[in-house]
Amino acid sequence: MSHVPTAARASGPPQPNPVAIVSVLALAGIVVSLMQTLVIPLVPQLPRLLGSSASDTTWAITATLLAAAVATPVVGRLGDMYGKRRMLLASLVVLVAGSVVAGLSSSLTPMVVGRALQGLAAGVIPLGISIMRDELPAERLGAATALMSASLGVGGALGLPTAAFLAEHADWHVLFWTSAGMGVLATVLVLAIVPESTVRTPGRFDVVGGAGLSAGLVCLLLAISKGADWGWTSGLTGGLFAVAVVVLVAWGWWELRIAQPLVDLRATARRQVLLTNIASAVFGIAMFAMSLVLPQLLQLPKATGFGLGRTMVAAGLVMAPTGLVMMAMAPVSARISAGRGPKVTLMLGAVVVATGYAVGIVAMSAIWQLVLVSCVIGAGIGLAYGAMPALIMGAVPVSETAAANSLNTLMRSIGTSVSSAVAGVVLAHMTITLGPATLPSQNAFRVVLAISAAGAVIAMVVAAFLPARRPSTTTSHVAAAPAGTRSSG
Repeated sequence: MSHVPTAARASGPPQPNPVAIVSVLALAGIVVSLMQTLVIPLVPQLPRLLGSSASDTTWAITATLLAAAVATPVVGRLGDMYGKRRMLLASLVVLVAGSVVAGLSSSLTPMVVGRALQGLAAGVIPLGISIMRDELPAERLGAATALMSASLGVGGALGLPTAAFLAEHADWHVLFWTSAGMGVLATVLVLAIVPESTVRTPGRFDVVGGAGLSAGLVCLLLAISKGADWGWTSGLTGGLFAVAVVVLVAWGWWELRIAQPLVDLRATARRQVLLTNIASAVFGIAMFAMSLVLPQLLQLPKATGFGLGRTMVAAGLVMAPTGLVMMAMAPVSARISAGRGPKVTLMLGAVVVATGYAVGIVAMSAIWQLVLVSCVIGAGIGLAYGAMPALIMGAVPVSETAAANSLNTLMRSIGTSVSSAVAGVVLAHMTITLGPATLPSQNAFRVVLAISAAGAVIAMVVAAFLPARRPSTTTSHVAAAPAGTRSSG
């Protein structure tokens, strides 16, 4: 039975086409995910472009990571309380502002500020999934949320060749002006097509909880992302880890104590939500290695004996089909989830990803091999990413959808941060010397791929312990909300 969100909209203007809503929200997700790969082609040149040291310019990436970690759970909760479309629009406006600031920058500080503002828009994807749950007919929800979830990978895969081409053939500021233009387009389309849901969570925002979670996450992710630069045994890195543990434990105590917490820890402790979030974090470790390893293999000089000596643009073009595969797998993921349950889909996706990495360990000597490996991994990611929001939404009431999906997205981000740190350590310690340069060895790449394959297998094992029953799509779509938070349809 189709879901009609409110009687008011039914008697008002004609309802927007569900296809249009899904298309606009997926576009917004792709635009936001583009920011994650936007500066990758610029990283080697940033010290010269910004007049700063190489270690300092890494803040252009770290700032985005930290801002995204802070914004994702907070914006999700605000969306549940004050309107998901409203918070999605606010996130897109911040993205545009950040792009403009970075586009006008010529030194490190404004660049870092601009990149941090771009990171604050990371909540768009979980907000988009939550809007779909509120607005779409039940029979369309599975495929739509799978596509929205996959947009995180799609934008990253398609953004790399685009950013590399612009960086090579135009002034580097064009990257950010392009991002700003796409953000404006997404904002206008959301305003024109996406309706605002009347589903609300009453109460006041948990300011203490928001501040505590933000502080804990910043300390944790800062230690993970900068530990290699500062030294894993340094006092600063160890101190940040210690502070993160203390702050997050205190935050958990506070969240269990108050009536209206930022994150309902009792709900997240439910078996289905907890195991899905754990699997998401481990899966995040597995999926990110593809973006770290394959472009380097493509660009390393042929003199290494295993590098393919290609340009960044060529490397981006090799990775681009991955995004298309992820998009193509979204409806497949939805069909498998509808027939066998999202647990099976998540497990299947993990197996496919593990298989892709296993193939990559022995097949990395030709471009076609890397294209094959990236497409297999992309297919697995597309399957798994489509299943995760279905599992989350099957276990939480509709009034908590945005907060729950945001926490799941955050867990994936923590996983990718850990992946980046682990891969960085391996690639820095297993090296070869080529002339004056010290480069990662072929075995180093194989070890990273093996770790990622193992991560995918662990994610599959965790998913195996999810409840065997399949949540009803209709039930999860119209799950009971607290009284007064929903108009009758």
